[in-house]
Amino acid sequence: MQTSVFRACDLCEAICGLELQLDGDRLVAIRGDADDPFSHGHICPKGNAILDLEADPDRLRTPMRREGAQWLPIGWEDAFELAGRRLAMLQQAHGQSAVATYLGNPNVHHFGHIAYLPALLKALRTPNMFSASSVDQWPHQFTCARMYGHQFLLPIPDIDRTDFFLMLGANPVASNGSLMTAPGIAKRLKALAARGTLVVVDPRRTETAQVANEHVFIRPGGDALFLVAFLQAMLALGPPRVSAYEGKLNGLDAVLSAVGAVATGSLETETGISADTVRRLAAAFLAAPRAVAYGRMGVSVQPWGTLCQWLLQLVNLVSGNLDREGGALPNEAEIPVTGPGTSTGHGGRWRSRVRGLPEFAGELPVACLAEEIVTPGDGQVRALLTVAGNPVLSTPDGRGLDRALDGLDFMVSIDFYINETTRHADLILPPASSLTQDHYDLIFNAFAVRRVARLSQALREREPGERADWEIVNGMGAAYAAAAGKDWRALPPPRAMIAAGLARGDSGLDLAALLAAPHGIDLGPLRPSLLARLETASGCIEAAPAELLAELDRFAGRDRAQAAEAGLRLIGRRDVRSNNSWMHIAPRLVKGKARHQLAMHPDDLAARGIGDGDRVSVRSRTGEIHTEVRADHTLMPGVACLPHGFGHGRNGVRMARASLVPGESYNDLTDPLAIEGGCGNAALNALPIEVTRLAPAIAATGGATGAGPTWSA
Repeated sequence: MQTSVFRACDLCEAICGLELQLDGDRLVAIRGDADDPFSHGHICPKGNAILDLEADPDRLRTPMRREGAQWLPIGWEDAFELAGRRLAMLQQAHGQSAVATYLGNPNVHHFGHIAYLPALLKALRTPNMFSASSVDQWPHQFTCARMYGHQFLLPIPDIDRTDFFLMLGANPVASNGSLMTAPGIAKRLKALAARGTLVVVDPRRTETAQVANEHVFIRPGGDALFLVAFLQAMLALGPPRVSAYEGKLNGLDAVLSAVGAVATGSLETETGISADTVRRLAAAFLAAPRAVAYGRMGVSVQPWGTLCQWLLQLVNLVSGNLDREGGALPNEAEIPVTGPGTSTGHGGRWRSRVRGLPEFAGELPVACLAEEIVTPGDGQVRALLTVAGNPVLSTPDGRGLDRALDGLDFMVSIDFYINETTRHADLILPPASSLTQDHYDLIFNAFAVRRVARLSQALREREPGERADWEIVNGMGAAYAAAAGKDWRALPPPRAMIAAGLARGDSGLDLAALLAAPHGIDLGPLRPSLLARLETASGCIEAAPAELLAELDRFAGRDRAQAAEAGLRLIGRRDVRSNNSWMHIAPRLVKGKARHQLAMHPDDLAARGIGDGDRVSVRSRTGEIHTEVRADHTLMPGVACLPHGFGHGRNGVRMARASLVPGESYNDLTDPLAIEGGCGNAALNALPIEVTRLAPAIAATGGATGAGPTWSA
């Protein structure tokens, strides 16, 4: 007999409600939960892929230790003792900095990680902490920390009530929304385009651009100049509309003077957008009853990422749409992620050993991880803990990091798989299925376009040989503390942590209310709250932080000829079925057409004597890959586009399905020296490349692979 249970999908930021059908303890079907008040039955391909992940024979079910070229099972207590002892020994011999940590983005998707890992990191007390955030959203967090006093006082586009949406470098139809939790976002965007105006500014006519009222091509890396010109055009039409912020706004005159002084005469040359187009869009933005400007990955992971995010906040501020219904408002999460006891995101407290890059929010830029491992001297990284991350595929110069990991004295990974990164580990600790654990979306509820809450309850009991994520963290923490002579207080199970978190908020919700609402609770639309929640020292919006004014000054003095020079610029892309490297594990996601090819405009192919479907060499300053190319009229000429998350052809990877997926890693081309100047986020987009056709004999050899251990049951 089949029964149904309901929970949120924890595989992406959309947090769609799922109806999971069980035959006993066996999961047999998944569909969207029609009674979910937020997602209304929407489900993306990731949701159904849970069936594949649950049944995958390559998924690790027990801890594994590496002995030479083989992987062998090890008991949980022995595994904890080994991990704790080795980490403590290396710190005792070489100092706290000898251990580094890397957290992948799935950590924010699961309560058992995001709520428990801070205690383990605090115990390790290493300055060498890294995460996927510095190849993703640091510019957002840094800007909000400087302007509003907290990294997570992050205004969210009020997509369901706005009349004009200006979107830069984002493709939510493919990504399911990002720092804008909005399940069924394609329907929301189509509704917006029907009642108002959606304008997408992007080097590619993306899936989102195809549902927009207008798409404007822009040269990669040109967003900052476009936004400066956009602000100047707005100000030419009238004074700033900032009366709502009276008494709560500092530095506006200084920032407007600085923005007004930036020369924009090279606008069309550098961006491909005319001044007339900018003026027209600015006038339409100001004329709309409610408007919002938003930029995401394509804006953040480029040379001026933080500057762009600041300028976007200023567009919303100057137009009067900040903290306004239909504009951009921070969510009031039921478990607070701002306020007392949370991480505000003030950085600069220490710097990396080799390059002197500043810390932000307790972490260093991951672009410097490899050099901290391979450079000898005091403070050299000799051990690494990775948690739900695959930095060999997801961080700059993946091949360089791949080589660096071979030189570690010890590496331990909390992960389901032996992937491109964890194949270097000495010990892998696999968590039990998330379906055996209670879950609350701590972060994505805080970034949702409505105020929502839901407790996802465990579907079944864990087997005796399984450990939940939070149990693994507790076990590792206790073993490390015992070996290091430190105190450790085990954290209670998730329900107790969730109940305590709800008690810190002021919503009136408690655990009983969540348990009584298996489909989730809708608490209404976003409400203005930013001005009442500011955490700056002045208690005001700081429109002109010194670091951001300095970045604008650096931008104003840039080499315009270099910025406008001809040549191919590489950008990334996402597909709803292959946003992340783990998605290539699931047959439901990899079936159908190939998605790994380099895309180029037909004119760029013809200029290089390359045919549609040819194999090509793609070279950057740091690396070279060989892949197939396809002609794509949706690209702006001068732009090449390669997807993230591919590159599974390395020896020792234990993911049979993924190993069959063709394609090379985007991050075998990216440059660890290319970081944006505001906060140190990696500049993965707008990468200069050369593309040439491969001779048939070379094309037949395929791409490069690396070495790794073999598998033994």
